[in-house]
Amino acid sequence: MSKIKEYINETVTEMVHNVTWPTWKELQSNTIIVVVASIIFALLIFVMDFVFGITDSSFWKGLLGYIYKAF
Repeated sequence: MSKIKEYINETVTEMVHNVTWPTWKELQSNTIIVVVASIIFALLIFVMDFVFGITDSSFWKGLLGYIYKAF
């Protein structure tokens, strides 16, 4: 039990005294970067799905749909 107590005390000491926490401004700017990158990545995946016909649309089968239909 004493080892667990020592582990918790060392963890608290490490988190309070040795960890460098970001400022509020840094946290906001990093959050904006992550949100923008996530939106760009999601749009890129959507465009790839649409172009290659992975979305199940009746009017657009995508490039793969036309290739599969041709052969």
